[in-house]
Amino acid sequence: MNLLPTTVVAAIDQLPEGQLVERELSLAGELESVLLLRRGGQVQAWLNLCPHAGRRLDYAPGQFLLSAGGELVCPVHGATFELQAGVCTAGPCRGQSLKALPVQLADGQVLLSGSC
Repeated sequence: MNLLPTTVVAAIDQLPEGQLVERELSLAGELESVLLLRRGGQVQAWLNLCPHAGRRLDYAPGQFLLSAGGELVCPVHGATFELQAGVCTAGPCRGQSLKALPVQLADGQVLLSGSC
C-alpha cells in the first residue's frame, strides 16, 4: 500500500453531476489516469484501469462507453462495471472491482489522500 500526499483534484462544482471525468494525477510519484464521478455532494474516484486487461477504460481521452443502464463498459473486452462500488457485473473480470481511491471533500475541493 502506498501513502498518497493530499492532492487537490478539482473543485466539486467543476465536476458535472453523474458524468465520468478523467484526470491525470501524480500518485505515489507516478502519473496515473483517475476516474471521478460526482453524485450530489459525494465524489467517488477509481484508477482508470480495467482489472482484466490493465488497459484504460476510456476509448478516447475522457470519453467513456456506458450501457443503457449507466454502467461503465471497457472498450477492449466489454467488461461492465456498476458505478456504486466499481464491481464488474459482466465480462471477463466478473466479480473483480475497479481500484477505488480515497476521496475527501473540503471547502468545495475534491481531495485524494490516504493510501492506495
